[in-house]
Amino acid sequence: MTTLTACPADPAHAPLAGQLQHSYLLQQGGFINGQWGSAAAHACLPVTDPATGQRLATLAASSVGDAREAVRGASAAQAGWAALPARERAALLMAWHAQIIAHADDLALLMTREQGKPLAEARGEVMFGASFVAWYAEEAKRVHGEVLQTYSADRRVLTLRQPVGVVVAITPWNFPSAMITRKCAPALAAGCSIVLKPSEETPLSAIALCVLAQRAGIPDGVINLVLCTRDNVAEVGRALLEDSRVRKLSFTGSTQTGKTLMRLAADNVLKVSLELGGNAPLIVFDDADLDRAADGALASKFRNMGQTCTCANRILVQRSVYEAFAAKLVERVRNLKVGPGTEPGVTQGPLINHQAVQKVQRHVADALAHGARAVLGGKPDARGGLFFQPTVLLDVTPRMRICHEETFGPVAPLLAFDTEEEALALANDSSYGLAGYFYTRDLARALRMAERLELGAVGVNEAVISSEAVPIGGVKQSGIGREGAHHGIDEFLETKQITIGAL
Repeated sequence: MTTLTACPADPAHAPLAGQLQHSYLLQQGGFINGQWGSAAAHACLPVTDPATGQRLATLAASSVGDAREAVRGASAAQAGWAALPARERAALLMAWHAQIIAHADDLALLMTREQGKPLAEARGEVMFGASFVAWYAEEAKRVHGEVLQTYSADRRVLTLRQPVGVVVAITPWNFPSAMITRKCAPALAAGCSIVLKPSEETPLSAIALCVLAQRAGIPDGVINLVLCTRDNVAEVGRALLEDSRVRKLSFTGSTQTGKTLMRLAADNVLKVSLELGGNAPLIVFDDADLDRAADGALASKFRNMGQTCTCANRILVQRSVYEAFAAKLVERVRNLKVGPGTEPGVTQGPLINHQAVQKVQRHVADALAHGARAVLGGKPDARGGLFFQPTVLLDVTPRMRICHEETFGPVAPLLAFDTEEEALALANDSSYGLAGYFYTRDLARALRMAERLELGAVGVNEAVISSEAVPIGGVKQSGIGREGAHHGIDEFLETKQITIGAL
């Protein structure tokens, strides 16, 4: 890149910079081969605070030409990065981790302002995201091959684990920091270079993480960032995946978009990892600790205002404890505080955009029309804008839309069931299979249910199941591949067999 062109500065940008301890975290555009900006003026990308509607920044969006330049930069850097000894890649990852920790407060504030989640929750995500960088710094040093038994005394067979090559990482808006590090850290550890395309809703967190990677000393071209608008995201994505130098796609987002990307990736037979939509069941059996189950349902359902792929989308409660559990959950939900994430004590921020609010309203209206009762909430919050009341629906049945579509909002629908077999059938009655949870004191039931649930991740008496040390991923239409644990780095490695003869 030779000429950098930025969009005109927005007056709102200066106040945002003034709120940060380190204003250099704000850049005006993408990051390609070690340079910030755009090779040619394409369009402006506005960034808005969902809590207030305030314009936070105006960024220079990347063009198709920028996308191709990003791939070129990543491809040029690939061989040198892969050739670095693992301990040197690990040291650079640890330097990036240190930068993230040192800037955690600013990263949290940026996330809250552009995404909406409460500040304490945003800071928790920053630390969660940083944990993947530290974890994969260690995993970089544990990529081993094998010596295999062979059929002949004069032959030896070796296997090598080698980086797959240039990675396109496409990340969502609901976890704008952690989903980047959960993809980029194992890719970097494996020896892959990256072209990162974050959501157009939340580019500031991605920019800040790339600034910190540069400050940590990660070489130019190893991490590249392209920023899209809603108008050009499809053509930029197509340009990235049609480039023969790209060898891997890692995507987190909706199932519909994942299917489209998978079709594009097929033309070049890319290695693919997809974490897609969910419809998580949370099952409460009659022998459960109801207080623990209610705490778990609250934590799972209302985290990030219900805007998570793994949150409890359907809460199935055995009929004999249905009313008692509902009362405990309503008591907890009633104490949630709605407001801008920067206000003290707020636990529920705004939804991401008007389309999200409309979807929640459609699901609630459909449930009420088919006989459900809203015992708490059920409407947009009195604050207006993108705020929605934390909601509990009773008398929900499987025929309702909310049981089959991902709501992505702060609505807890409770369904009654009678037997274990019925609960299992209801839980598995979905095209999705990302995560699910159940509460019981019966060990035999716990083992039966955990094995028979058609899910990629199961929490037993626990509703918070993600960490850097465990694999997360879906079955059925919830995705392909795993992120986290040692499984996460496997997604960015190829196995090469070497046969040596004439010994």
